[in-house]
Amino acid sequence: MPIIKSAKKRVKVAKKAAVRNSKTKRTLKAAIKAFVRKPSASGHASAQSNIDKSVKKGVMHKNKAARLKKQASARAKAAGVKPSAAKKTSAKPAVKKAAPAKKVVAKKPVAKKAPAKKK
Repeated sequence: MPIIKSAKKRVKVAKKAAVRNSKTKRTLKAAIKAFVRKPSASGHASAQSNIDKSVKKGVMHKNKAARLKKQASARAKAAGVKPSAAKKTSAKPAVKKAAPAKKVVAKKPVAKKAPAKKK
């Protein structure tokens, strides 16, 4: 057991991260296995979503995720599964923000050059 206070904290943080990572891995494996057993559009979407979440959380490398997504897509195509055309819907309607008004800056009058002095 660590003696230093910061080391004790790192042990606690590492335990929390391990639990969080294992949960992400379990859900990912379950989604992929469910899709492999019975390929469907919703299963394919779920598998890809879980793969993306695991990359976002740092559980999986992005290249491995890309490989798994490609394999899942190939398996879906072989099974004749069409990708679902589900659109992301949000509770709030999308509202475009108006561009901020530009400041009107008063132009300064241009100073006239003084005539050159003759020697």
